[in-house]
Amino acid sequence: MTKFSELNISESTQGALERMGFEEATPIQEGTIRYGIEGKDVIGQAQTGTGKTAAFGIPIIEKIDTSNKAVQALVIAPTRELAIQVSEEIYKIGHGKRARVLSVFGGQDIGRQIRALRNNPQIIVGTPGRILDHIKRRTLKLDGVETLVLDEADEMLNMGFIEDINSILENVPETRQTLLFSATMPGPIRKIAETFMKDPEMVKIKSKEMTVENIDQYFVKTQEREKFDVLTRLLNVDKPELAIVFGRTKRRVDEVAHALNIRGYVAEGIHGDLTQSKRMSVLRQFKANKIDVLVATDVAARGLDISGVTHVYNFDIPQDPESYVHRIGRTGRAGQSGIAITFVTPREMNYLRIVENTTKKRMTPLRPPTENEALIGQQKVAMEQLLESVEKNGLNEYRELAEQLLEKAEAVDLIAAALKSLTREPDDTPVKITEERPLPSRGGGGRRGGGGNRNRNRGGGGNRRREGGRGGRPSGNRRREGGSGGGGNRRRNSRRSND
Repeated sequence: MTKFSELNISESTQGALERMGFEEATPIQEGTIRYGIEGKDVIGQAQTGTGKTAAFGIPIIEKIDTSNKAVQALVIAPTRELAIQVSEEIYKIGHGKRARVLSVFGGQDIGRQIRALRNNPQIIVGTPGRILDHIKRRTLKLDGVETLVLDEADEMLNMGFIEDINSILENVPETRQTLLFSATMPGPIRKIAETFMKDPEMVKIKSKEMTVENIDQYFVKTQEREKFDVLTRLLNVDKPELAIVFGRTKRRVDEVAHALNIRGYVAEGIHGDLTQSKRMSVLRQFKANKIDVLVATDVAARGLDISGVTHVYNFDIPQDPESYVHRIGRTGRAGQSGIAITFVTPREMNYLRIVENTTKKRMTPLRPPTENEALIGQQKVAMEQLLESVEKNGLNEYRELAEQLLEKAEAVDLIAAALKSLTREPDDTPVKITEERPLPSRGGGGRRGGGGNRNRNRGGGGNRRREGGRGGRPSGNRRREGGSGGGGNRRRNSRRSND
């Protein structure tokens, strides 16, 4: 792979990328950055999860003139969640230049957005409906735009945003540079390219580059209120060497980490509100095996340099398939196998299908262990620990104590007591986990993006909790449900079906 230092990028941007943990460019990044910095129009055909945001974010930052108060770059994204995610990553890429980034989307108070627009952001990331709304209100002036990005164009087509996009494009100078990204190239998308782009360069990445073959992927269908107990049972049965649990919001991460500690696990949370020093401290403890479980938001999924992660648990399924790929990519590294388990509420099953369609891999349905199965799993771990201690020997200093105990109790009772003390028994200590609202319903019965619901970005949603701020040793028998989807080879046969 090509290193970013070989791509004619400024030192300040290289420094920002290093802070983000990025060293080598993915294929879509290498091709797009080379053409983008040269000022050429680019069509990037690639699945989500291939690093598209940095692919167009780096050329944008390289071109931004921070002394110019005008909006110089406009990124159009299909959903508010993606708009927020993209704006946060561009903000980090532009850290060295102090570029001003703002995201605008439906469901957020428009008055607050109008006030933020008066602070002269240089990069706008938004959904089509809200961008068009600001254009009509004359609160967003685009006559200084030099770079336009259409992210996930086929998704916007599926959602009925083509007319809005055409209207926005008519308000952007013809002299601009245009970067269009789409997993597929249906007729209407090709028409946009022919009408609004100038001799675009094509950067096409095969979808297989997105698939992580050595990660076994499962899903657990569960109610929101049952997620935490299911998680603890899975942890007790899997006994992962290093595990990451991903949550959707900062509040979720804090609550799950706290609840795990109450139940006897050593857990720490990591998200965008933590200082850099605190983040680094948590990561050092995790790498040193001083933490059982790391609980994280998507911010922590990007650029984390952690090897040896055996299990990833998606406590909340992400809305964007790209986030899913980044999350599970924390495991299965350097040729090692990994396990990813995603919790899905009944109302979010369409998101599961979207992720599967994007990754081209079916997840295996999984029935979580019962409380009794989790206990049996922990008892087996305790037995293994005792036998391991015997095999290691080094017990001379304890033999005299053992003989004294044998004078007072039966050998079987003593061994049973030792096993009990080593076993993490079911714990029903009350914990507080705030129930999150399910992701907004997506139509289409599993079709990527759903169809026709063009107003989904324009209203509702309430006050969204923003992430980031600115602009093992498996043991026990796990029952696997029937259904489609391979799982690859089970590690140590821990998931052989008993059905």
